[in-house]
Amino acid sequence: MSNKAIFFDRDGTLNVNTDYLYKKEDFIWMPDAVKAIKYANDHGYLVIVVTNQSGIARGYYTEHDVKILHEWMNSELKKKGAHIDAFYYCPYHTAGTVPEYTKDSEDRKPKPGMVLKAIAEFDIDPQQSLMIGDKPLDVECAENAGVKGVLYDGSSLLDCLSTHIE
Repeated sequence: MSNKAIFFDRDGTLNVNTDYLYKKEDFIWMPDAVKAIKYANDHGYLVIVVTNQSGIARGYYTEHDVKILHEWMNSELKKKGAHIDAFYYCPYHTAGTVPEYTKDSEDRKPKPGMVLKAIAEFDIDPQQSLMIGDKPLDVECAENAGVKGVLYDGSSLLDCLSTHIE
């Protein structure tokens, strides 16, 4: 039996989009984001974050910085009885300044690479899953992976999610 998942964009969806966020001190949850994650957890969905992180390619921060932030997010969620099952991030960008990250990638949204990897690694049924993001490229990424995409308007993330799943 396949799993079902909610894929969330990170910046602008789970947290307030501050340019090139990598420090927990700058992190602010979006309205009802923690409740939305817990709702997905409680309804049997895997919660997976898929996020473009071109700040790595641009030399603003490192992959290690991103991993530290993601671990911190999960430690904060744990206090509320919620969790994110996996984080996928794309460190690549064609306009980067760090040579090993300066390239095109199938993982960079709107391409579906990160979502397709998660589908394979977690045995996810795309038809039972959806992706929520604040940009049209998030919806396009979802659709490119065969997953329903939902455009989030910045209001209650819980309201947005609960109207799309039982």
